[in-house]
Amino acid sequence: ALPLTYRYDAGRDGFIDLMELKLMMEKLGAPQTHLGLKSMIKEVDEDFDGKLSFREFLLIFHKAAAGELQEDSGLMALAKLSEIDVALEGVKGAKDFFEAKVQALNCASKFEAELKAEQDERKQAEEKRRLRQAAFRELKAAFST
Repeated sequence: ALPLTYRYDAGRDGFIDLMELKLMMEKLGAPQTHLGLKSMIKEVDEDFDGKLSFREFLLIFHKAAAGELQEDSGLMALAKLSEIDVALEGVKGAKDFFEAKVQALNCASKFEAELKAEQDERKQAEEKRRLRQAAFRELKAAFST
C-alpha cells in the first residue's frame, strides 16, 4: 500500500465510482462481483449518486468500528485491507489513502484506456491489411482470367 503520510495531489474528480471500486478491490486482493460492488456503494451512498465521496468512504470505517458491517461484506474487506485505523490515523490518514487511491485508479483507468485504444488501432490496421490483400487477390484474379 502507498504510504499514507505521503501527500497526493488528487485533483481529478475526487470520487470512486463502480469501475474504480472494482479495480481498488482487485488491487487490495478482495475482488467483488458486480452485484457485490453495487451493494458496497449502496450501503454508504448517502446522496445516491452511485459513487463514493470521501465522506461516504469515511462512513465505511465508522460503520466498521461500530460493528455495523457484516463480517464477510465487501465493505468490511475494504476497511480491513486498506489498513487505515481511522481512530489512530485520524481523518487525515484516511483522506491521504482515499486521495492516493483515487489518483492511482485514475492513472490505472487512463493506462487501461490507452492500452485499449492501442489494441483497437492494431485491430483496425490488421483489418485494413486484410481488405487490401483481398482486393489485391481479386484484382489479380480478374487479370489472370
